[in-house]
Amino acid sequence: MDQSIENTRKHFLELLDLKEVDIRTYSPLSLAFIGDGVYELVVRTIIVHQGSVQVHKLNDRSSKWAKATTQCELVRTIEGDLTKDEYAVFKRGMNAKPHSKAKNASVKQYLEATGLEALVGYLYLTGQYERLLTLIKQGMDRVILEETNS
Repeated sequence: MDQSIENTRKHFLELLDLKEVDIRTYSPLSLAFIGDGVYELVVRTIIVHQGSVQVHKLNDRSSKWAKATTQCELVRTIEGDLTKDEYAVFKRGMNAKPHSKAKNASVKQYLEATGLEALVGYLYLTGQYERLLTLIKQGMDRVILEETNS
């Protein structure tokens, strides 16, 4: 891991008065919980930087990416790019037993979206920020490309 990124991660924990925790002790749903928020922040950051528009349009654009169906599309475009460890985290998240249901997605799509969120949470909590941002951006670009080619 890049030393400056590792220092940033350690400083972040220090500022919040948090101790290092073995990431393997987190349940996949805990990883998905934090991953959901991080994923949304990254998506919103990308959307805001595309230009200043009305807030309801920003919300519409970001809501699209928060849907389980779109997250499922995104993860399918990056699945082949995942390392062995990343894929294991994704599968662990996908195989978790969430206590909620998707509104407009199949159970399989919802579980794949949960797997993506677990992966995002894992990358975030382990300080792999560059990898996290790269995967989300690649996935978004690929989904948009598939939509324009359809």
